[in-house]
Amino acid sequence: MTAESIEQAQRIALSTALAALDLEDVGHATIRVEGPEGVGELGASAADVFEGESIAMPHGRVFGGQVLAQALVAAGRTVLPEMPHRMPHSLHAYFMRPGDSSLPIRFAVERMRDGRSFSTRRVHALQHGRPILSMTASFQDPSDGLDHHLAMPEVPYPEDLESVADKYAGIDHPRAQYIASRPVDHRYVDGDIMLVPAPERDGHQRVWFRTVAQLPHDQLTRCAVLAFASDYTPIDTMLRAHGLTWAQRGLTAATIDHTIWFHRPVDPGAWLLYDQESPSTRSGRGLMIGKIFDEDGALVATIAQEAMIRIKQRDADDSATGSSSGESKA
Repeated sequence: MTAESIEQAQRIALSTALAALDLEDVGHATIRVEGPEGVGELGASAADVFEGESIAMPHGRVFGGQVLAQALVAAGRTVLPEMPHRMPHSLHAYFMRPGDSSLPIRFAVERMRDGRSFSTRRVHALQHGRPILSMTASFQDPSDGLDHHLAMPEVPYPEDLESVADKYAGIDHPRAQYIASRPVDHRYVDGDIMLVPAPERDGHQRVWFRTVAQLPHDQLTRCAVLAFASDYTPIDTMLRAHGLTWAQRGLTAATIDHTIWFHRPVDPGAWLLYDQESPSTRSGRGLMIGKIFDEDGALVATIAQEAMIRIKQRDADDSATGSSSGESKA
């Protein structure tokens, strides 16, 4: 791919992502809770229903960041019309089933509570009538109060680092072309692990990122785009800790749950530093804790993600003895 074709593909990808966040209001529904004796035994609640398109993926599964971002937008659509200054400050999501990236997704939003300063929403993302994600999000009016944050680590500027898109654009492979055409520009401080393992097995990485073009000014969209982008790199940290790469033969990885705390207004159209660390992996699961800083050094968000990581032992043994490596299913 040429530089021009890379930029064009990235801009198309960003337009597609933003279009996926433009949810359609399709009415209302009743959510019934199923107990031991059957549906509805434990009660029912009304829900606002929205629908959004899925972004095509090489492996056919919905990108977790996409459904996470759409769920946040759906929740916000039930808050902002009546409370326009009330913005998301946290979300907690569980990924329950893989989604089909060839199909749209419906989002049923329960209005759990609207208080004087906070609103709480519960969102169910559905395909074929079955939940693929469940999320709770909380929104808050702006408020005065105590203010402090951790300092941003000292790292090279993004302009001094190689773009992942530029690095992989020349590789004639579907996975490489997908990476090169993402709507988010990534620049790793310590080098990526797509093909080559990290020199240090410490589970720590720092990566600059921003969208390939400017974003709308509304803060809900920007928070949703941050949620979208925050799901690209957490599993890297877990692989780094074990000297693995995304090319590891037999690797299967997927997000189990994802949490975001929004501390300050954020613009993912400007450079953000994602300082990530994996404190633990065990029982086929790994944890990542991340801090996101803006260019001025302000801490804008904190992220926590748990992921499922599995490696078929026979394939891992083959890789260790020099057999050809396969493509990640993540």
